[in-house]
Amino acid sequence: MRVAVPLEVKAGEKRVALVPDIINKLTRLGYEVVIQSGAGDNSQGTDAAYAAAGASVVKGDVLAGADVVLSVQPLTPAQMATLKSGAITISFLSTVTAVDSIDAAIKAGVTAFSLELVPRISRAQSMDALTSQALCAGYRAVLVGAEMSPRFFPLLMTAAGTVTPAQVLVLGAGVAGLQAIATARRLGAVVSAYDVRPSSADEVKSMGATFIQLELESLEGAGGYAREMTEERAAKQRELLTPYIAKSHVVITTAAVPGRTAPRLMTQAMIDAMEPGTVIVDLAAETGGNVEGSKPGEVVVTSGGVRIWGGKDVPSQLPFHASSLYSRNVVNLLTLMTTGTKDGAPVALNLDFADEIINASAVTHGGQRRDPSAGGAK
Repeated sequence: MRVAVPLEVKAGEKRVALVPDIINKLTRLGYEVVIQSGAGDNSQGTDAAYAAAGASVVKGDVLAGADVVLSVQPLTPAQMATLKSGAITISFLSTVTAVDSIDAAIKAGVTAFSLELVPRISRAQSMDALTSQALCAGYRAVLVGAEMSPRFFPLLMTAAGTVTPAQVLVLGAGVAGLQAIATARRLGAVVSAYDVRPSSADEVKSMGATFIQLELESLEGAGGYAREMTEERAAKQRELLTPYIAKSHVVITTAAVPGRTAPRLMTQAMIDAMEPGTVIVDLAAETGGNVEGSKPGEVVVTSGGVRIWGGKDVPSQLPFHASSLYSRNVVNLLTLMTTGTKDGAPVALNLDFADEIINASAVTHGGQRRDPSAGGAK
């Protein structure tokens, strides 16, 4: 059975779905691995490295005849149309923004798996690409904030006087937020954090940061994510957070609700209360933005001298490790579906929809859109 990895076609995407170091996990299972030439160039995966790892490197199209296609971004409708009926794709595949690709997969008879839909259960942790890529985004956010800030992050005692540490505020204490806290602390900043889930307080404190307690109801949602809030509650939250934001030198926002527009955490009025030279890093800029006025891939400078960095393709800005982690996620999911690897039996795929992970993450199958809650097609 052939596993194919094509070049990523989305502008700015530097990751690759399979790195050379993990090729042997698939070849030992009995898969033939085919890599499109140049697919790993941006993540330090050269054609020579793939060939040495046991993959076939092909110039031009690798999708025709593929049984499994691994990618980071969803295949385009045109790419989906070239796949044979019954082929499997594994990638990020938003049911909100990738509708055209999903429709094309249905028309082509392709079974498309979305890593965004892998359930947050202990058995699926090794397949959780949202978590692995959020880790990269949180780390990168702090590096951006430190680079853009006109201040030192750590406390420095010098002959010329004392340099006070930067005050860093992280809004959202999920995986990205916690990694941002840890990184900012390593750089010596004084860090505080807020999350709508009070259960995050212990994790924040364990990393040496201060958890901001607001007198508001908890918004703990399913799977450890935050659930959507009402506008009334959002307005009250913004009011209570404003004093903390005003005294911060770097603010990093990481809040997201899966499948929905990012919650608005900071309004222009809150930004206007900040000092000139303050930096805001909005990791949710691509999904609507936590910060009013942020633009994906751009730095916006307000009239008050506050700089807002809008995140775009943030994990892709660390392509080496982001690709390495992502590769392990997709291979672990594919391994879950793999049978026939014992006693010399030929490798085969078993799409057992009774398995919670397979059922939840399969978006299309057999020419139909699936409804995991119903255990089958819509």
